[in-house]
Amino acid sequence: MEDGRAREDDGSGQSEQSELEGLRTRVTALERGVARSPRHRGRSFLAALLITVGCLLTPLSVVAAWAADEVGDTSRYVDTVGPLASDADVQDAVAGRVTDALMTRIDLSTLLADVAPAERPRLEKALGRLGDSLEAAVRSFVHDKASAVAASDEFKKIWTEANRRAHSAVVKALTGKGGGALTLTNDAVTLDLGPVVERVEQRLVDAGMTVAGRIPEIHTDITLVRSDDIGKVKTYMRVLQFLGNWLPVIALVLIAAGVLLAVRRRRALVAGCLGAAVAAGVLGIGLRTFRGFYLDALPADVSQGAAGAVYDALTHFLQTTVRMVVALGVVIALAAWLTGPGRRAGLVRRLWVSGIAAVRSTADGAGLRTGPVGPFVRRFRTWITWVLVAVSLLVYLLWSYPTGWVVVGLALCLLFLMAVVEFLAARPATGDREPVAPPV
Repeated sequence: MEDGRAREDDGSGQSEQSELEGLRTRVTALERGVARSPRHRGRSFLAALLITVGCLLTPLSVVAAWAADEVGDTSRYVDTVGPLASDADVQDAVAGRVTDALMTRIDLSTLLADVAPAERPRLEKALGRLGDSLEAAVRSFVHDKASAVAASDEFKKIWTEANRRAHSAVVKALTGKGGGALTLTNDAVTLDLGPVVERVEQRLVDAGMTVAGRIPEIHTDITLVRSDDIGKVKTYMRVLQFLGNWLPVIALVLIAAGVLLAVRRRRALVAGCLGAAVAAGVLGIGLRTFRGFYLDALPADVSQGAAGAVYDALTHFLQTTVRMVVALGVVIALAAWLTGPGRRAGLVRRLWVSGIAAVRSTADGAGLRTGPVGPFVRRFRTWITWVLVAVSLLVYLLWSYPTGWVVVGLALCLLFLMAVVEFLAARPATGDREPVAPPV
């Protein structure tokens, strides 16, 4: 009799399984039929078009945000170029330019004759240690003083203040408006080193070379950026600066509209996020590749090391934003996939839940109880989850300049908090009873 019941149960189970499979087949067929209808084919095409355009605008959005922040924000520009004062290649380039400028104004034939008798022994001793050739000795002497000034804290202050005052000239160099010590001449952006020359002259006078005190005012410069296409870059930058932070919003709206219009929205969201991440990644690769071509095209009189340091500093925000967009796109696409109905996504979720349930079971066995917190979290788990997601999004939006690590950190924090919620909401181990409120 029991065997008969078992056979009946097996038969009913198989029947239910077959009915379930049949329903799944019918639903799949209906979905395919709906997706293939002319109306939905049009929706799918328009959704794909919007998402594609939004992804293509992603790199331009990153550059537009850089143009708005780097050009329009003086403090951010100074923070970007300020560290260059401590770069060894930049210091060597500045010392070389200042040395060349001073050597063209120093008359070597009358150098020792013009020195005061009391200062002559000290100067002769200093020059004598540097070699037999007077010109080489003087050049080395001047270069040492220039290098000392370039490596001093005084130069850092001069560099920072000069760039702060010259920020309006950066606008001029990129948009054609403004003016200042930073100028655009012969397809090059140059910075006046006059204040540095004055400090070197004073150190030369203090060292006994009094003739340096009679040198007329010198205005030499160092090349920050040089390119034959600066005229074209100015045109592009004007357009991007005009668009400013609106272009990222436009790209985001286009991708969001494509996702909402798509028949399979979750799949469209994954595709849009990954597409934006790939487009931003291509921009990052392009920036690194263009660096090599840019340095190779520089004239011989421009320091490769200094030009590379300037390029890296000016594109640092671009590279940071690229990494942030890539990380954000991958995180959102991964979240959309994990919350979807796919078999693999379901497997990952089951592993997640079973792992936390095992931890909860171990904690229950050790006597750890959640008390009334567990039932409360279990009851409002969905609301708590959405609140955590909203708070994470708000923190991201309020972050001044989020980086890729900020995105990853926020995602990991959210994942940890969701694990805590799942732990608290898990059912107690078998045999345990939840606390029941006493009757009123």
